[in-house]
Amino acid sequence: MTPTTSAPPVPSRGGVSPSKVWCPRGHWNLLEEFLLERFPHVSPEILLDRLARGDILDQDGVPQHFGSPYQPDRWLWYFRMVENEAVVPFDMPVLYADERLIAVDKPHFLATTPGGRYLYETALTRLRRDFGEDGISPIHRLDRETAGILLFCRDPAARGAYQSLFQQGGIEKEYEAVAPFQEKLANGLLYSSCMKEVPGKFVMCEVEGEANSSTEIICERHWQDEQGQELALYRLRPKSGRKHQLRVHLSSLGAPIVNDVFYPELLPERDADDFSQPLQLLARHIAFVDPITGEPRCFSSQRQLELA
Repeated sequence: MTPTTSAPPVPSRGGVSPSKVWCPRGHWNLLEEFLLERFPHVSPEILLDRLARGDILDQDGVPQHFGSPYQPDRWLWYFRMVENEAVVPFDMPVLYADERLIAVDKPHFLATTPGGRYLYETALTRLRRDFGEDGISPIHRLDRETAGILLFCRDPAARGAYQSLFQQGGIEKEYEAVAPFQEKLANGLLYSSCMKEVPGKFVMCEVEGEANSSTEIICERHWQDEQGQELALYRLRPKSGRKHQLRVHLSSLGAPIVNDVFYPELLPERDADDFSQPLQLLARHIAFVDPITGEPRCFSSQRQLELA
């Protein structure tokens, strides 16, 4: 059984905290033998180079090296690397910060947290680097493609109280989206459905069953673009927090959000440095009563959807 672990033995680098891997009992004699088998997707040259540079450490923070004996029943810590990570050339203004809470205005194309091909170019990494605090953590998340209000906690002891607001529906959220105009949405609609994740894929789908997602949709205005397509600005108020909920709901109603590469169909992946077609979805407002101070909080994005 893999035990729980304490905080990393070394500080972050450039805002990126080290990752960890458990060393089970096994047939390996040397550390590099275990690493090469454990990380088959990483080239041997890169793994051996990390050992040579002291980028792999034991649970006491001691760098491991080529030829180090394999020792089971312990944690190893390492700094993940992303080759040729694309720079996201957009600012992320901090709208508010106190000793517990940070509110930022996230741009399109910036992931909330490290993962996959994004490591340094994430909202969390930027904040940890700029504030010099490894304890900053996200209270909720926005898709990489979505812009707008994103909240972080600076005090680990207070994070649970803020997260419970999202889990218990204590947060008022409002989004804006540009999508094709549908007459059936002209007077507003409360749309509900049963959503689940498609196995083995990153997308969601709607299925028969009791509704587990609900969104209030308000059509603010509609117009015709230069190509003759009738578009609308929709105000969206989610009553639940399912993954990709707003994107799925609008797509199901025949109004997929402009520049959505997931819905209604999954399009080929774009280059990481292609910022030419931002998803027209913006987290405009977040409001709640602060669970620590009892004060009302309201944060609004200063961004504008380019097609709105």
